Amino acid sequence: MKLLRNLPAAIAGIVLLFVIPARAETKMVSVLTIGNSFAENALKHLPEIVKAQGHTLIVGRANLGGCTLERHWRHVSEFEKDPGSKEGSPYGNGKRSLDEMLKSRTWDYVTVQQVSTRSHDRSTYYPFGPDLIAYIRERAPDTTILVHQIWAYRVDDPRFTPKNEGKLPHTQQLMYQKVRSAYHDFAKKLDLGIMPSGDAMHLADTDPKMGYQPDPDFDFTNATPPAKPKQIHSLHTGWHWKKDNKGNSTLKMDGHHANNAGEYLLGCVWFENLFGESVIENSYAPKGIDPEFAKFLRKTAHRAVAAQKTE
Repeated sequence: MKLLRNLPAAIAGIVLLFVIPARAETKMVSVLTIGNSFAENALKHLPEIVKAQGHTLIVGRANLGGCTLERHWRHVSEFEKDPGSKEGSPYGNGKRSLDEMLKSRTWDYVTVQQVSTRSHDRSTYYPFGPDLIAYIRERAPDTTILVHQIWAYRVDDPRFTPKNEGKLPHTQQLMYQKVRSAYHDFAKKLDLGIMPSGDAMHLADTDPKMGYQPDPDFDFTNATPPAKPKQIHSLHTGWHWKKDNKGNSTLKMDGHHANNAGEYLLGCVWFENLFGESVIENSYAPKGIDPEFAKFLRKTAHRAVAAQKTE
């Protein structure tokens, strides 16, 4: 400080600016997800996004592949009947109950979701959804519960066919509308917040410039590994070669789950919702994603969360 006293006031002020830089407030947020592989998709890049912003994230996972609200509630019911039953403690590699996970710490947030194949059907949320919400509120009264609004499948998913009209959502647009309506109806009835993952995926998927478009020129009939259709800007796993137990490869479609880009978009949505900060200038982006596309995904996540706040 003696050195600073001998400098002109203007210069000393500049030096002080660098000696004592302003510090952004750091945050620690904890979230427990009660879901399935779609929750895992959303969590994939979230820790790195949080880290890049200088914050801390604590994650608890009560996720089971393909799990419905009905199945989650069945596990709870089995635990309440017999705390020592294996069926009542399926989480954490089959060692923990939901009761234990909810009580393991004070969670800032808990998220819940329906399985994607049933998310469009409001009747499948009841009575299991309200029962599960009541259970969470009883054991974690200080948490904020968010409904994780999942996304529609990719536009070329095999489910989208005229044959399914009147039975299942037979287009991407119809699935998005029905799923969104069901989640928002459920959230409104139970006074829950919304995690708008599905809105963000839809905004990106349908963007005129950046949205995914199926490859019209790929020859599926004569395709051999490793040839695949062009899948530029896809947010879903999409077409991939898979070997069977005999070593034979088949071209498969997964239009359900998010790929690396989709997982990044979802992580950006979750960051904004959990930390209340813009993700637009976040410095983290996964390897393999074009910088311009990554920037577009961050802006899209921001748009989705901002729109949700105005509803």
